[in-house]
Amino acid sequence: MGSRGPVPKRDDQRRRRNSESQMEHAPAGDRPKPPGASQDWHPRARAWFQSLKKSGQAHFYEASDWQQAMVVAELLSRELSKDRASAQMVQALFGQMTELLTTEGARRRVRLELDRVEDDGDDAAVTALDDFRRQAAG
Repeated sequence: MGSRGPVPKRDDQRRRRNSESQMEHAPAGDRPKPPGASQDWHPRARAWFQSLKKSGQAHFYEASDWQQAMVVAELLSRELSKDRASAQMVQALFGQMTELLTTEGARRRVRLELDRVEDDGDDAAVTALDDFRRQAAG
């Protein structure tokens, strides 16, 4: 998990942009192919795992992240299949989901924002006008 405390604001909502942190870099592995979901999993666990493949943060996943997601989906499936889920296990699963950056709050804490590309021509004109206004304002 990135840091504790309140969820940071999106970059376009922040006043100060001078807080840069030093980041260590290493080469990424080959782009992994996401594994398939098990048909044995509970339908909710399978749907959660499939949603990861469609999510923007999956662009940053390494092979080890996909393996972690498979373990989380397996454990989630087991919990959902029980008559009564363990509160402690559910909390642990949510923690692992956070590690996989599955919520906007988790992504903001590690300073990752996913931008949705608008295909509608009308929205593009409004966006361009907003950009012009921001530049004119200084």
